[in-house]
Amino acid sequence: MTQHLNSTSPWYKQFWAWFVIAILGFAVLIGIGLLMVATLNPDSLVRDNYYSEGKAINMYLDQDHNASRLGIVAGFSIDDVTGDISLQLGGELQALPSSLKLDLISPTHASRDRSIVLRQIQGNTYTGQLENRIEGRRYIELGDPDNSGDDGWRLTGELHLAKGKQYQLTAK
Repeated sequence: MTQHLNSTSPWYKQFWAWFVIAILGFAVLIGIGLLMVATLNPDSLVRDNYYSEGKAINMYLDQDHNASRLGIVAGFSIDDVTGDISLQLGGELQALPSSLKLDLISPTHASRDRSIVLRQIQGNTYTGQLENRIEGRRYIELGDPDNSGDDGWRLTGELHLAKGKQYQLTAK
């Protein structure tokens, strides 16, 4: 009889066993790293109260219709150096509000949202101060903070803010 010699070494001395283990270990390390990045940098919601916003949609639509019915328009500019906002309000308003609220909403980061109260300085001219310079795409909401009921109005739009530009908001 011929005796066959078996010269296999144990599994832990085999190249392919360690190759497969290395791939699995690398996948685990990458997974842990991605988990750490995700927990340290959570996504911020632009609006975190969607349910109450959805319930109030009819009020917002009424405000948009009121602005359109009254023909309200607003033109404004932002001073690049001082951050002063100068706004001229037009339309068929019976009485001009003493202040306006201008919301500059970032489409991606809630921490970049800005809300500015504009005070009436004379006639239909309003002014306010922006603390930090902002640029880029923003959603804009302008309205009377003292009159947000049935006869309130608001102007909305989407603008790309840049240095030295004049902006125009009209009712849709």
